[in-house]
Amino acid sequence: MRALTLRGALPAGRGCSGSTVGSRHHHHQHLPPSSSRGLSSSSSNSPTSPITPDTSLFVPLAFKSEDCAEGSVGAELTQPLDKSELLKILNRFYKRKEIQKLAADQGLDARLFHQAFVSFRKYVLEMSSLGAALHIILNDICCGAGHIDDVFPYFMLHAKQIFPMLDCMDDLRKISDLRVPANWYPEARAIQRKVIFHAGPTNSGKTYQAIKRYLTAKTGVYCGPLKLLAHEIFQKTNDTGVVCDLVTGEDRTFMDPEGRPAGHVACTIEMCSVTTPYEVAVIDEIQMIRDTSRGWAWTRALLGLCAEEIHVCGEPAAIDFVRELMYTTGEEMEVHTYERLTPFSILDKALESLDNLRPGDCIVCFSKNDIYSISRQIEIRGLECAVIYGSLPPGTKLSQAKKFNDPDDPCKILVATDAIGMGLNLSIKRIIFNSLVKPNTNEKGEKQMETISTSQALQIAGRAGRFSSVFKEGQVTTMHRDDLPILKDILSHMVEPIQTAGLHPTADQIEMFAYHLPDATLSNLIDIFVSLSRVDGMYFVCNIDDFKFLADMIQHIPLNLRSRYVFCTAPINKKQPFVCTSFLKFSREEPLTFQWICRHTSWPLSPPQNIKDLVHLEAVHDVLDLYLWLSYRFMDMFPDTASVRTIQRELDDIIQQGVRNITRLIRATDPSGTGPLSAAAIAGTALPPKGRGAYARVPGRREDSLATRLVKDGLLTPDLLRQLQSEWSKDATPQRRDAVRKNKKK
Repeated sequence: MRALTLRGALPAGRGCSGSTVGSRHHHHQHLPPSSSRGLSSSSSNSPTSPITPDTSLFVPLAFKSEDCAEGSVGAELTQPLDKSELLKILNRFYKRKEIQKLAADQGLDARLFHQAFVSFRKYVLEMSSLGAALHIILNDICCGAGHIDDVFPYFMLHAKQIFPMLDCMDDLRKISDLRVPANWYPEARAIQRKVIFHAGPTNSGKTYQAIKRYLTAKTGVYCGPLKLLAHEIFQKTNDTGVVCDLVTGEDRTFMDPEGRPAGHVACTIEMCSVTTPYEVAVIDEIQMIRDTSRGWAWTRALLGLCAEEIHVCGEPAAIDFVRELMYTTGEEMEVHTYERLTPFSILDKALESLDNLRPGDCIVCFSKNDIYSISRQIEIRGLECAVIYGSLPPGTKLSQAKKFNDPDDPCKILVATDAIGMGLNLSIKRIIFNSLVKPNTNEKGEKQMETISTSQALQIAGRAGRFSSVFKEGQVTTMHRDDLPILKDILSHMVEPIQTAGLHPTADQIEMFAYHLPDATLSNLIDIFVSLSRVDGMYFVCNIDDFKFLADMIQHIPLNLRSRYVFCTAPINKKQPFVCTSFLKFSREEPLTFQWICRHTSWPLSPPQNIKDLVHLEAVHDVLDLYLWLSYRFMDMFPDTASVRTIQRELDDIIQQGVRNITRLIRATDPSGTGPLSAAAIAGTALPPKGRGAYARVPGRREDSLATRLVKDGLLTPDLLRQLQSEWSKDATPQRRDAVRKNKKK
C-alpha cells in the first residue's frame, strides 16, 4: 500500500487503499452541510438495522492487469491452464446459488456480483500469469482434485479491489450516521443555553422584541435568511450606538478600522460562527428549518450557536418541534407569543382588471414573465409601478422599495415576486395574488408547480398594512375571480406543524469518506454518503442536486477535495449559462485579477436597451457576487476584492436605471406589442402547473382542448392564454360574432 498523505480530520481505522487528501484552506466560512434528494428512504430510527446501500451508486474501479510479481511459479509447480476449460469453470462458479448467497452476505447484491464476476473472469483469462495460489487452485479444479467453491476467496479479494467500499462499509456507515447532530457542536453542549421562542405571525413585533434584547447584550449575533435583513439589522444596530459588523457570503464589513471584530455581528444564517461565544443570539424565520435546500443552516444555528441566550423568532407552527429539538440537547425553552399589530382582511371581490388598481397596491407574481407582462399593462394605463424580483441586486431592490414607499413619488403600484415576503419594509395597502401556483422543489429534488402553502400565503399576505407603514389595515385578494375562493380556503387552514429539520453532509464528513474511497468523484462520494446516511424521524437530508451539478461541472479540474467541496457550496443560479461558464473559469489554478474579470464581463457595461440586456446585466452582477464569495474563501486566487466591489456597485446603479425604465425595455424587446410571449422566451418558459388550483384561471377549460394541452406542457401560461383570448375576441369581425350568436341560438 502506498504511503498516505493525510491532512484534516480523519476517522479511526484504516482506509481501503492509499489516498491523498488535499490540505484545507483556512477560509472565513463555516462550511455548510448541502445534500441530494431529501432522503426518507435512507432514514432509520432503529439503532441496529444496517442501511442497505444503493449499489447503483458504486462505480467499479478499473483493474490494472499487471503481471504477477511471482512470475510463472504456479505454472512451474503444476502446468499451464487451459483457457477454454477455465471459462467453463468460471461460468459454473457464477451460476452456483451457494456462491451468490455467500457473495450477498459479503455485500455483493446481484448487480455488484455480476460486475465483479465479469471483471474477475477477464482478469483470470487475460493475465499471462496468475498468483501461485490461485493458479494451483484452478489447476486442481481442472484436474478434478479441487472444488469450485475454493475460488470464492480469490473472487472476493478481486471484488474488494474494484469495489473498495465493500471492505470499509462499517466505517462508512459510522461516518454517515446523522442521528444525533446535537453532538456535532461540543462548544454549545459545554454550556447551558437559555432558549426563548418569540412566536407570532408576520408584523407581530416578534423580531423587534428579540432585537431589543440583542442590543442590550455585551456581545450578540443576529442570523437572518437574507442579505437585506442582515444589512438592515447591521445598520439599525450601529444607528443605536452599538458597534456591529456585517458578515454575508459576499461581504465582510468591520467597523473597526484595523479589522478587529466588534462585539455584535449581523450575518446571513449560513455564515454564523458556531465556535464564537456570544451573550445573545437571534435566529430569525426559524420555520425555514424545514426548507428542503437551506434548512440545514437553521438546524446548525439552533443546535450549534454558543450563546447564553438563544432568541428564536418564527411561526407558532415551529414551537413544538423546536421544543422537542431542545429536549435532545437537555435545554428548556421559554415561549413568548405575539398577535399581529395591525389587522388584515380578505376581500370578497377579486381585482379582475388592472383598471381597478389603487395607490398602495402590490401585485404578487411567481414568474418574471408575469412581472414583465403586468408592468407593461400598468404603464399602458398611464400608471407608474415599481418592480421587485429575486434576481435583482440588493441595491436595486432597496431603490425600488424606496420609490414605492416615497409619498411624494408618483409611483404608487408595486409588482413583485414573493421576494417581498421577507426583508423589505413596504407601505402596502392591498396584496393582490396574480397566481396561486409557484415553482417548487420537493424533497426528491423534482421541480414542480404547486399551489402555495398556508405558510407562504400568510407570509406574503402579511406584508399588507404593516405597523410601520402609512396603512394601518391590510387587505388581500386575487387578480382572478376563480382564485379567490382558493385563497380563502388556503388562509382558512392552520399552518402545518413543522416535523423535520434539514441536515447536510459537512466537509469533514466527505473528507473522511474520501479517505476510504480515494478514487471516487465528489459527486459519487455525496451520493454514497446520502445513500448510507441514517437520520432519525426529526431530520431529513437536504437536497444536494445543485451541489452535485457543480461537482460534476468541475470534476475534470485538478483541485484538492476541500477546495472542490467549497467551490460546490457556492450560491449560483444554474439556470444562467453565463454564471455557469464563469464558475467553470473561476475554478482555474491561477489568480483571477481585476483585469481578467473586466475582460470576462466586457466591463464597462452600458445601460440595458431591452429586457435581454437587463437579464444579462443581472447575470454579470451574480458573477461579481460569485467572485466576492470565493475571494473570502480563496484569497490568493481572487485577490482584487475591492476593485470588483467597486464595479459591482456601479453595475447596481446601471441595473437600477434599467429597472426604472423597465416598461421601455419591454417595448424595445417587443415592438410588435406581443410583449408577454417574447418575455417568456427571455425569462424562461413556465413549468406546467400541478396541484390544487393549478388550472383555476384557464377559462372554459376542457381536459382535451388544445389550450389545456399547451398550458399543461408548459408552452403557454394561463395568463398568456387569457390575454390571447381577449385579443381574439376583440379582433373578431362582426360577421364572426354574428355567426357565433347564430350557432348559440341553434
